[in-house]
Formats: sequence, structure tokens, C-alpha cells
Amino acid sequence: METIYTNMTVSITELKRNFSAVLKQADDCPVAILNHNRPEAYLLPASHYERLIAHMEDLEDTKLVQDRSNGPFIEVAIDGL
Repeated sequence: METIYTNMTVSITELKRNFSAVLKQADDCPVAILNHNRPEAYLLPASHYERLIAHMEDLEDTKLVQDRSNGPFIEVAIDGL
């Protein structure tokens, strides 16, 4: 059996029948969409997706800072700017 990365699941059929109800019940949490009892997709509320993207950008920025922390460095005089 595959791992499901959320507490809420719904079948594709149920999602088609009651899309609005599923969104309302999910509130601000992701929903695993199941096809034959296997996760086929995840439905993310816009606010959750935006937080996820922001977190990924933060991780990329952190890696960039770490990669550049050992130089090379260029000496610049304030008067030369």
C-alpha cells in the first residue's frame, strides 16, 4: 500500500459528485484523491499551495546562501560605488 500524505481522502467519484462539499470539509488542508483506493492526486487549497511555494523558495535561498558563504569575495570600496 502506498503512503498517503494527508488525513483526508476522497474518491474521484465523490469529488465529482460533491466538489464544493469536499472543499468546505477540507478547510485549509490537502485532500488525497483516490482512484481504486490508491492516491492519484492531491487537491490543495490555494493558501496551502502558496505557503508550500514560499517554503520551497526559502529552502532554495538557504542553499544559495550556504553555497556562497565560502566565497569568492570581491573587495569593494564604498567610495567606488
